[in-house]
Amino acid sequence: MAQLFILFSHGRLSPEQMQDASDSLGIAPADCIYLPADLQERYSNVPPELPSVQEWVAPIEEWLVIRSRAGDYVLIQGDFGVVVSLVHFCLEKDLRPIYSTTRRDVVAEENGKKTSIFKHIRFRPY
Repeated sequence: MAQLFILFSHGRLSPEQMQDASDSLGIAPADCIYLPADLQERYSNVPPELPSVQEWVAPIEEWLVIRSRAGDYVLIQGDFGVVVSLVHFCLEKDLRPIYSTTRRDVVAEENGKKTSIFKHIRFRPY
């Protein structure tokens, strides 16, 4: 059975994403693998001063090589340069990089403040 590796800059899968992972990808909650704390800290805090992210993502790539198998899914969202780098890496390693599509609903309040609510729609391959 395939696993789903989650590379997010923030938080965990929403209940809607978890349900979609089960329904569309055949992924059980126990097969959702999050980055360990040290790599999550790295993934969430990419220094904007770096001229390239290649060295920055190397420990994450090494972790994926150790933990993943060909055919596993990798949900990648975050810093654009990191995303591009990791999508290419996953494709080279026969992993299936995906992302979450969302619908944004804007709620306007009486005071003029607007709040955006994002609703997961589906996973899509890169």
